[in-house]
Amino acid sequence: MKLHKILLMAVVLIVPANVWAYGEGGGSNGAGVCAKVKFSEFSPINNAEVAPKSGFSFYASEYTVPKSIKVTIKGHSIPLTVVEKQNGFKVTGKLPDGLSGTFAKINIEARGIAQCEVAYGWLVKVTQ
Repeated sequence: MKLHKILLMAVVLIVPANVWAYGEGGGSNGAGVCAKVKFSEFSPINNAEVAPKSGFSFYASEYTVPKSIKVTIKGHSIPLTVVEKQNGFKVTGKLPDGLSGTFAKINIEARGIAQCEVAYGWLVKVTQ
């Protein structure tokens, strides 16, 4: 009888621990999943020639936290305008003063709704 109680106690303690280790299962709402932030529709296009102080724009997917979007160009933090659109956000800004006759990489950093950090960039040639 004692052995029976010990085995029963072991089952009661071991089985729930294994079940709890698997969590709630896989829901389809994307919670806890790193929804990928995507950038698209870059203007001007990669490697384009642009005038000094030109404007640029791109779209960030709806999974992007809009206040987390940051752009730097040659170490300068760029002021941005972020406008909500149907499937994400349109981001616009201008090249900083003092860039001419050089290449400049437009560096983007942003966070997703699941706190995933994403970085991307593209290159433009600034004319004289």
